[in-house]
Amino acid sequence: MLVLMCRNRVADFSKWEQVFDSHAAAHRAAGLGLRGVWREIENPNNVFFTFEVEDLEKARAFISDPAAAQAGKDSGVQDGEYHFVESSAGY
Repeated sequence: MLVLMCRNRVADFSKWEQVFDSHAAAHRAAGLGLRGVWREIENPNNVFFTFEVEDLEKARAFISDPAAAQAGKDSGVQDGEYHFVESSAGY
């Protein structure tokens, strides 16, 4: 299984969550199935989330699209990381 693991440091989780949730249809259209969202205990504005990836090229195109960068800016993302990973044999 291919997964997109993400971390965003945001200014305000509530604002980020509202914008993030409003893009659910765009995520699905890009072949991304949300699997979970977590917040760091010590810093709740540090957000982690994962998507199951159906199509790697569509997913890469989605996160590289300037509209995605604008959505991040609109939601208060201060910095972030995105990693495509796959499960290792036996795990």
